[in-house]
Amino acid sequence: MPHQHTDRERKKGTADMLVLALLSERQRHGYELAKLIEQRSQGALILQVPSLYPLLYRLEKRSLISGRWVEKPGERRRRFYRLTAKGRRYLEEEQRRWREFVEAVERITVPEPA
Repeated sequence: MPHQHTDRERKKGTADMLVLALLSERQRHGYELAKLIEQRSQGALILQVPSLYPLLYRLEKRSLISGRWVEKPGERRRRFYRLTAKGRRYLEEEQRRWREFVEAVERITVPEPA
């Protein structure tokens, strides 16, 4: 279906920004990020955990986030990620671009008053 392909591409293009925005609040682990994206979007956006980890590794490789392993008694080891200063600057720029994009689309799709 073309609609599903379009949705997939749109989500892929915004996944970095969504993850960085959540990490701007505080450090989180991957599963928590995936659940928050689904919850806050009220189910409209679902980032599958297996596709999330390559995204996190890519963001870490670009120095936009940093990760560290945390072990707690009785729990399995988890990797927590936090936003770096470079990541914060990148997020701010992406959010600015996103707002400009949405405004441009609205100028075209929202009818002008008669």
